[in-house]
Amino acid sequence: MALLLPLLTALALLTCRPGGSLGCALPGSHAQVSRDNLVLLGQMRRLSPFLCLRARKDFRFPREMLEGGQLREAQAAAAVLRELLQQTFNLLHTERSSAAWSPAPLHGLRSGLHRQLEALDACLLQATGEGERAPGMHGPALAIKRYFQDIRVYLEDEGYSDCAWEIVRLEIMRALSSSATLQDSLAIKDGDLGLS
Repeated sequence: MALLLPLLTALALLTCRPGGSLGCALPGSHAQVSRDNLVLLGQMRRLSPFLCLRARKDFRFPREMLEGGQLREAQAAAAVLRELLQQTFNLLHTERSSAAWSPAPLHGLRSGLHRQLEALDACLLQATGEGERAPGMHGPALAIKRYFQDIRVYLEDEGYSDCAWEIVRLEIMRALSSSATLQDSLAIKDGDLGLS
């Protein structure tokens, strides 16, 4: 999962370079929600990761695809970030995840992810215009969807055990932590887009 940092750093650079502008920026509160989400994920820890060493798995985040120049424009980078947030939200919005973790931090995390998705959707809509379509589910965004499918299969294969959920919690924490680089590059002052 440490492989996510170079990937998302590259995505951040794409949004900042000339010709790679998204055409909008995320509100500054977006970065704070990201930090809050990481705190909530930390609060969701129910057992020591050292007890789950046998349950570890390399989920093989698709770094090569994203570093291989397939994200040529900021909208594609934003679509990848959106897919990462959406898949995380979907994974945590299941009956099984509700049974795995305490309700208060889980609810807070879901709410935070939802707010981030709403802000990103509004930003993408502003960037593409209402008549145009945002980048579809191709290449890197599709690879992230497959990556999360592998996580779901892992949970099922492990019988949704406490250790499996702990490994997934750590994986999500790493993914969201790494995505903060991209999110920070898109941040602007609260209220500039009316998205706060």
